[in-house]
Amino acid sequence: MDQPAFVLHDHRKPAPHFDLRLEEDGVLRSWALPRGLPTDPAKNRLAVAVPDHALDHLTYTDEHKFIADIGWWEENDRNTKRFVFTLHGREESHRYALIHTGGKNWLLHLTKEQPTG
Repeated sequence: MDQPAFVLHDHRKPAPHFDLRLEEDGVLRSWALPRGLPTDPAKNRLAVAVPDHALDHLTYTDEHKFIADIGWWEENDRNTKRFVFTLHGREESHRYALIHTGGKNWLLHLTKEQPTG
C-alpha cells in the first residue's frame, strides 16, 4: 500500500503564508499556516483549517505558490482534540501535533520526541 502524501505550499499572495495539505480519504486535508511550520517545541504556531483540496494540488504551482516540501506522512496518534503525525519530507522527517482549539483554529506543535534515522 502506498503511503499517503503531503505537501507544504509556500504562498506569496495575497499575504505570505504556508499551506499544509495531508492526503486522507481521497482529498487533501488542509490548514493555512500564517507563520509556517514550528521549528521549536516550545513555540506553537497557529493552523487554520481550510476547505479540503483535490489531490491534483499535491503538485500544483503557479507564480504565487510553490512547493516548499513534499513527501509522505504517517499517523502516530489521533483523538477528537489532537492529531499526531510524522512528515517524511525530501530531506528530513519531523513529528508534529495538531491540537484543536475550537472552530477552524488549531495549534501546530513540533513534538519533543522526534523520529530517529
